Parts: sequence; C-alpha cells; structure tokens
Amino acid sequence: MDRPLVALVLAGGTGTRLYPASRSDRPKQFLSFDGEQSLLEATVSRADFADHVVVATRPEFADEIPSHAPDADVLTEPVAKDTGPALVYATHRIAAEYDDPVILVLPSDHHVGDGFSDAMQRGARVAHETNSLVAFGVEPSRPDTGYGYIEPGTSYGTHRDLAAFHEKPDAETASRYVESGYLWNAGMFAWTPDALLTAARDSPLEPLVDALDAGTPTAGFEAVTETSIDYAVMERVENAAVVPVSFAWDDLGAWDALTRVLPTDADGNVVLGDDPIVVDSADNVVATDGTNVSLVGVSDLAVVAWDDRVLVIPKAEAQRVREAVSRLKGRGDF
Repeated sequence: MDRPLVALVLAGGTGTRLYPASRSDRPKQFLSFDGEQSLLEATVSRADFADHVVVATRPEFADEIPSHAPDADVLTEPVAKDTGPALVYATHRIAAEYDDPVILVLPSDHHVGDGFSDAMQRGARVAHETNSLVAFGVEPSRPDTGYGYIEPGTSYGTHRDLAAFHEKPDAETASRYVESGYLWNAGMFAWTPDALLTAARDSPLEPLVDALDAGTPTAGFEAVTETSIDYAVMERVENAAVVPVSFAWDDLGAWDALTRVLPTDADGNVVLGDDPIVVDSADNVVATDGTNVSLVGVSDLAVVAWDDRVLVIPKAEAQRVREAVSRLKGRGDF
C-alpha cells in the first residue's frame, strides 16, 4: 500500500462499567490490569506497525496522554459527544495533516491476541483498494449478549460485504447469531478520509463536516447530538465491508471480562491487587488498589474496592454497573 497508515486510538471515554476503578477523573484507558502497561500504552504499543499513531481524547484527559503514549500525536476534540463526532473530527484533522492516509481506528480498551497486526494491515488494504468503510468482525468464541454483531454478506476473499449491524441481543438471539455465522462488532475500523467524510455528509453528522470545512469545529460540535459512529454512519452507508478476524479478542468493558483475560486461582477466582482473604469462595473477581478484602462462602461475584468506594455485583450482571454510575452522576459523585 503506497500511502501512509495512521492508527487513530480512541481514548476519550471514561469506562463507567469499570467503576470504581474508573472514575470521571481516572478513565479506564489509564488503568493497568497486568501491573505493567496501561490499556492505552498496550494499544499504542501494538499499533507499532503503523506509520503514525494519533491519540484522540477529550480536553480534561489530554495532559496525561504523553505519559502513556510519548511518541504519539494528540488530538483533543472540543466536546465529548461519543464516537460519531469524535471520529469525524479526528479524520478531518488527520486528512489535513498527513499525506493521503488510510486511517485505522482502534479503541484503547481491548485485549487482543496473536495475528492482530496482520489482520489490521489487511483491513487497511481493503479500505485503500475499495474506498469503502471497513469494519473488523471478530469470529465469536461464544454467544455473548454484551456485544453487537455484524451480519456478513458476499465474500470477496479478503473481505465480505457488510450486510447489517445488529444491536446487543438477548441470550437466545445471541446463540442464533453465532450459529448463523455472524461476527462480533469489535468497534475497530479502517477507512480513507474521503470515504468517511463523504458518508458523514449524508448523515446526521453533516453539520459537523460543514463546520470543519469552514474552520469552526466548536460550532460543528454544538450543531450535532451525541451519537456513535455505528448509528450515525456505519448503519446507513451502502459502501461498507467487513474483514473477518480470528485473533483472540475481548472488550475490557466490565469486571466480568477479567475472568477471560487474567489467570485464575485453583477455585476460579481472579485477583487484581493485594492478596485478599478468600475462604470457601469460587469464580469471583476481586480487584483492589490496596484495601484488604475478604470473601467468605460466596461465588460468581465481582468485588471491587478502589479509593473510598466499594462495588459488589454478580458477575452475570456486570453490565448493570452503569445503573449505579448513572445515579452517582446525578448527584455529582462520579
């Protein structure tokens, strides 16, 4: 591919489902779950095959980015309004600052296995050759109700048509999706600036594109509502493709995910932080930043003690942490 590849790392979210380790002033991309690299550091490190790395974030996090990604360029979006406005803004800026690039979009909170770089470069080539918006679809290892799904269409060898996106399903529907060959929507994309901005001009994000062309980004953000790139653009565009990938992948979005990516003890417990007291307890996630935690006779829980906060939730309901966070935000305590 005879054009530069720019890895665009998204690091503007807070990660509400990893509360209380993740807070409004300590987003999850700055957390470490292996004692070595933060999630952001790990993402930037595995993007080393790209010609350039750009980290997109919100103003309140911008000053901390260099300590995690010292060699990356930093883009600060005027206002946090989800991935739709963020990616249109970042793509427009990258198009102006780099010479005819292909952009690879990488969230900063994923766990990936071997084969990642080859798959990403394959998807970038598809974006270059077809000028389509490319999504990466992970081959599911299980039915999962926590992920959206991609329905693939006609195969062209390196990629397939993207027939449809499907929202997070219930358990029965998730099983049917997996049996039908649907793919997990990993939230990773590849595109040329022309492809994305053309599609965005025919979407609810058109006012933002017009404002960016006019040099008034703040006005553009004010003119659009908070929306995801999936809903605003990807679900509407006709020229979209999916590149199936088979590497191990997990979205580290909630506490139950740690059971899939970290070692367990003999009873299936995952421990992050100081050694807890665990008596007659199995299949729990225990995470702490120093507070001693004791578990007796319990199973299938996530028990998290961070700062002066404690969270206890069944692992199977880990997605519901956002309900507690919503109440905390309502009283200005997140």
